[in-house]
Amino acid sequence: MTSLHVVVAGSSGFLGTHLRSALGARGHRVTALVRTPDAGPGQSTWDPYAGVYDRTVIETADVVVNLAGAPTLGNPHSQKWARELRESRVTTTRVLASAIASSDRKPAFLAGNGISYYGDHGDQPLPESADSRGDALLTSVTRDWQAVAEPAAEAGARLVVLRTAPVMDRRAAPLQQLRLLFKVGGGGKLGNGQQYMPQISLRDWVGAVVHLAEHPTASGPANLCCPVTPTNAEFTKALAKALHRPAVATVPRVVLDKAAGAMAPELLNSLNTRPAMLEGSGYDFSDRDVHAVIRAALEPADPA
Repeated sequence: MTSLHVVVAGSSGFLGTHLRSALGARGHRVTALVRTPDAGPGQSTWDPYAGVYDRTVIETADVVVNLAGAPTLGNPHSQKWARELRESRVTTTRVLASAIASSDRKPAFLAGNGISYYGDHGDQPLPESADSRGDALLTSVTRDWQAVAEPAAEAGARLVVLRTAPVMDRRAAPLQQLRLLFKVGGGGKLGNGQQYMPQISLRDWVGAVVHLAEHPTASGPANLCCPVTPTNAEFTKALAKALHRPAVATVPRVVLDKAAGAMAPELLNSLNTRPAMLEGSGYDFSDRDVHAVIRAALEPADPA
């Protein structure tokens, strides 16, 4: 396997930290884009809002990965939160796509994105070729997010859009909060529970992104989700069983609409997604269904 130089924006977050570690373990050189002026070894300072970055870093990269963005968790009734959610993703992606497009080497661009792109499709299977529907907040954000990545592809770079489903791991949202809720007996389905709920284990998310970085023929949108998407009711039952807790509560749709505000569609929309691009490119999932995902997610954290 040829060693790659991989540049990662958003490398200090939960996913970025694990991706950086996995890339290093496979012998790749990783440069983290950081906002601090005193960048250390393996780091390069950039300011996406000023359009400032080290052109040499991009020119010497084989792959650029963008995971930067304001937290998805926040006050769903706040316009400031919604604005920062969109602007942070669009701005960082636009700057990196432009940097790649204007470079001589044209490194591959793995552009972070979300599975919310599709919007509510009921029980219809959703490979990457499916359309985007509705105007829910995250659906709208993902469209803008993807659009500003396109200049990299138009300039000849390999572009992969990482349509990431919620990553299940006991150390991070959303499972961290759900474990606590279930343990105190507050677990239950959302609405009627029949909406499909995409998800992926942490090890498969990391493995899939590394796979996409290493495979030069992989391009286009990629659904980062387990192959068998559960309904919310199936997920609720599986998590309750794994935690040895009851899950008898039901949160009515009207309550979710009021409490979750702009994020209510993310809880109630049905996305029966399929990772067709990943499987077609040869990626072998470790955790194919909800039971395997939850089992992997609840394993004790590594000592490191």
